[in-house]
Amino acid sequence: MKKLSLVLGCLFALLFITCEGPQGPPGFDGFDGLDGRDGIDGQDGVNILGKVIDIEGTFSEENDYGLLFEFPQTIEVFETDVVLVYLLWDQTEDSNGEAVDIWRLLPQTRILDQGLLQYNYDHTFLDVNIFLESDFDLGTLQSGDTDNQVFRIAVLPAETAQGSKLDLSNVYNVMGRLSVEEQNIQLIKLN
Repeated sequence: MKKLSLVLGCLFALLFITCEGPQGPPGFDGFDGLDGRDGIDGQDGVNILGKVIDIEGTFSEENDYGLLFEFPQTIEVFETDVVLVYLLWDQTEDSNGEAVDIWRLLPQTRILDQGLLQYNYDHTFLDVNIFLESDFDLGTLQSGDTDNQVFRIAVLPAETAQGSKLDLSNVYNVMGRLSVEEQNIQLIKLN
């Protein structure tokens, strides 16, 4: 008899729980008087995409075999950003006969008849200084090593470079990460 009472009690409780009745009153809107509506729009944030630019200049005794490029107001560089400089080393042709640039990440060392020549750079968040170093008199360099040299400067936000498996030696990988296309890169000629 106890089992029958227990089974009937459970069945009755189950039927009572599953029955629908009239709908109750609506609940309260949100907490602390907030009704769940959107808040006021904030200010737009800074778009941290990075920047890539090309510069062209000639190394000479007058500029102490260095090219100083100051970042313009349009390029904001932070102390934590990564600044990379690539030298336009050569050009080749693709299968369609179109020119393809070959870039090398600095520093780059050349072995010349006079000795070792190195293209190197340093930077701050204000500028990039590209310079030549050698174990011989730089005045003996051929014009091909000094005149109208083209460099590509890439500024990567720290967030982009940290913990990344990005191959920094490949300028095209860096440009892809920054969503920069070749035709959008500005060339600045230095005096």
